[in-house]
Amino acid sequence: MVKVSIGVPVYNVEEYLRACLDSIMNQTFKDFEVIMVDDGSTDNSFNICQEYVAKDSRFKLIYQANSGVARARNICLKYMKGGYITWIDSDDVVDDNYLERLLEVQEKTGADIVRCVRKYIRNGTVYFVKGYENGFINTDGIFDLSLETALKNSLSNYLGIIEFWGELIPRRLYKGFNLSQGMIYEDQGNKFKLYLQSKKNVVVLDQLYSYRIHEDSIMDTQRKGRSNLTESLKDLQICIFNWNKLMYYVDVANYKVEEMRAAYIKKLDKLSAEVNLGEEDNKIYREAIDRYKQKISKL
Repeated sequence: MVKVSIGVPVYNVEEYLRACLDSIMNQTFKDFEVIMVDDGSTDNSFNICQEYVAKDSRFKLIYQANSGVARARNICLKYMKGGYITWIDSDDVVDDNYLERLLEVQEKTGADIVRCVRKYIRNGTVYFVKGYENGFINTDGIFDLSLETALKNSLSNYLGIIEFWGELIPRRLYKGFNLSQGMIYEDQGNKFKLYLQSKKNVVVLDQLYSYRIHEDSIMDTQRKGRSNLTESLKDLQICIFNWNKLMYYVDVANYKVEEMRAAYIKKLDKLSAEVNLGEEDNKIYREAIDRYKQKISKL
């Protein structure tokens, strides 16, 4: 059995795809397979994937009609055979020792989920994050991540660990796991399920994963702030849907339900300041939040 399965969902990333796949081929740890799922790309991405299949037997390619990244990940999981799973987005790149370091930390700590810290690529330039380690109490560059902290992070992502990419997880945790499809922010609405099955989680403070920021990306839009009421309410509705799923699973697991509900309400209290709206629109937005808070209080 191969040691690590790498999942790479692909969609219209011909400009960056070779850099991503080259960074995988250059890994110092060699015992891996790569499952690429092309999600109906209309550019040259599929052909580029075929190039790597032709020159490296560890690369495998599956095509699906455009159905979204969640279904692409589900297809990846269906074909993965490795003892561990990691995800790399097709426009991102990883350091040469990405797999080696994550496996080293897993062996040292016995953690189920081992995550690394990201750096950023914008307009071709790599930006390292400075001073982030000051916010972690760590030993030898490894931060122990409690289940409560991980679940509360699903509301705000203040630790930057909500995404699937950038971490190593044993395939057994994915048994029976299926990502909800037909929605954006699929990480937010699914990742917490893995934490609820894990016994120990750590964050290695090495910046091994380079996350590419596009000017029109969801992350960049959030950074600049929404200025349109309709879009703000749509984002709020999606987040509420995902957070209600989180609360459902927390309730089923009977894990610190009251603490999680309090964290949920606290997050809603902060949301008004995160949008850039006029006075009247802000009022409408706050009223929507108040309605959601009333429903949560009755759960």
